[in-house]
Amino acid sequence: MMVFKMHSRLQCLLCFKSHLLYRSSFYNELNFHQRFLCTKVLSMHDYVDDKIRNFSIIAHIDHGKSTLADRLLEFTGTIKKSATNKQVLDKLQVERERGITVKAQTSSMFYNVTKSISCLFNLIDTPGHVDFGYEVSRSLAACQGALLVVDAAQGVQAQTVANFFKAIDAGLTIVPVINKIDLASANVANVCKQMESTFDVLSEEIIKVSAKEGIGIDKLLQAIYEKVPSPKTSVKEDLSLFLFDSWYDVYRGVINLVTVKNGKISKGDKLQSVHSGATFECLSLGILHPDECPVNTLYAGQVGYIVTGIRDINQTLIGDTFHHVGKPVKPTPGFKQPTPMVFSGIYPPDQDSYIGLKKAMEKLCLNDSSVSMFPDNSAALGQGWRVGFMGLLHMDVFRQRLLQEYNADIIVTTPNVPYQATLKTQSSDVRKEIRSPQEFENQSKVNCYFEPVVIGTLVFPEQYLGKIIELCENKRGQQLLLSYIDDSRVLLKYRLPLNEIVIDFFDLLKSVSSGYASFDYEDGGYIETDIEKMEIWLNGKPVDALSTIVHKTKCLALGKSYCFKLKETIPRQLFEVVIQAAVRNKVIARETIQPLRKDVTAKCYGGDITRKRKLLEQQKEGKKKLKRLGNVDVPHNVFLSLLKL
Repeated sequence: MMVFKMHSRLQCLLCFKSHLLYRSSFYNELNFHQRFLCTKVLSMHDYVDDKIRNFSIIAHIDHGKSTLADRLLEFTGTIKKSATNKQVLDKLQVERERGITVKAQTSSMFYNVTKSISCLFNLIDTPGHVDFGYEVSRSLAACQGALLVVDAAQGVQAQTVANFFKAIDAGLTIVPVINKIDLASANVANVCKQMESTFDVLSEEIIKVSAKEGIGIDKLLQAIYEKVPSPKTSVKEDLSLFLFDSWYDVYRGVINLVTVKNGKISKGDKLQSVHSGATFECLSLGILHPDECPVNTLYAGQVGYIVTGIRDINQTLIGDTFHHVGKPVKPTPGFKQPTPMVFSGIYPPDQDSYIGLKKAMEKLCLNDSSVSMFPDNSAALGQGWRVGFMGLLHMDVFRQRLLQEYNADIIVTTPNVPYQATLKTQSSDVRKEIRSPQEFENQSKVNCYFEPVVIGTLVFPEQYLGKIIELCENKRGQQLLLSYIDDSRVLLKYRLPLNEIVIDFFDLLKSVSSGYASFDYEDGGYIETDIEKMEIWLNGKPVDALSTIVHKTKCLALGKSYCFKLKETIPRQLFEVVIQAAVRNKVIARETIQPLRKDVTAKCYGGDITRKRKLLEQQKEGKKKLKRLGNVDVPHNVFLSLLKL
């Protein structure tokens, strides 16, 4: 146990003021001694060398990562045990509403191994959904170990396998864990066999826990201390900070989350970036416990945040290395920028809000570095951006965070995957990137097109094998592997075109497997393909925002679907609206929205029939003029209705 000297009443009040400044929802339930412990008097020097464990929790979605993190925080006394402790590290509003983790979160814990030995645990809770795999990769770079969590009822799933290999590739020590052993449907013995055959772990090494009930958490903490190695660092060497996450604070600027590879950093130190060469001062620093807790110094092996007052977002690069000014160090290998899987146009509702939206998106991209932005322009929507995402859920979460965190409403166009083309004027190995339908090159100028593919991993019960193979074949898939995890569960690998799976594949897969199948994928490069640009015309005028790139075999079906959906969603006008889908200026599908009609003969009571005919002819001519001159406004909900076609 740590011993503290008595401090003056003034010092205590200052510490309590610091507590109020950070407005921690957790600290309200802690006693004054715990609050005092979590302020500037906390000495991190006691936790160096072999007294540090940095680890992450990885698992398939909904296997209990966040609940397990709650119990670890409670058992180490980091937060007070309470029935309200549910997904404590899921701090974003979008995470609370959706019930999923979309952002990796860090928390430091102090674990008393024995009465005389205390250890610093740095935990990183990671997302489970495949769209946020880059968050997992970045988190693992700051760790030496990983808790591989598997649901005792669902068993090994596709993302369990994917995350396991990510951890192995990062050189981490794996601590296998079976969660939810309290469930009536739990089959611990069978899940142990699955983990033995899939991950080559021994049954006696697997820790059995119930995160919900707190069963086995003490054994898991002891296993973390015994199995996860301490970081190989040295306090005596020159300072080296590795930046693996950041976010923007309106008052303090960019806040960087770092792991101290070597040396130590204190408030007032002069730092320099290896990436940009910029110099700045460390204004404050601390640990996340689980909210911000200021400390005087961070030492080698520890994880914490630093505030430098940086306002220019472009000066911050995830994967950068910081060092003391005048003491350069070898940069830590950074992260490979992820390849966007889906591109979509993002535009402000009106051009007056363009600058404000740009600042909001840049700040959000600082916190989500897997998003890529390119300036774009549309004849229909004005200035905007072509934005790359890791998937459709990632895109929807980005839109929701913009609205919730920055009050920024946006128009999102139909998503497309990135294609490539070799032009006839170029060498066959020089390819042009096609990120939007507006960049699509006419076939007369192109030798061949290429589309991205993924290597998909599917895990499901054997009785759904026929239906899932049929689904993959309908999506133009190519089977690579079929094997059995155990007597009743199948692992299937397919090469699938990204365009075929990014929109509705998850929904169809859950439907044909009654919700029992899981799916994960990784980049599989590009293959030659036959694609077309499909345009949507409204009264003969093309609408750029509704154009899309599709495979030649899917043009007719998708064109009919688009026209029918637009007919249902576009409001009726005073004139006839003709909706057409066209490929190479040839119409392949058509729908018509009939005009609203005013009864111009309502006031004609009897009399000569020629009077009524004259009024009807005048109305007909007026509608023709409106059709020539009138514009058809396409509401925002129309774009949203087309996303799943």
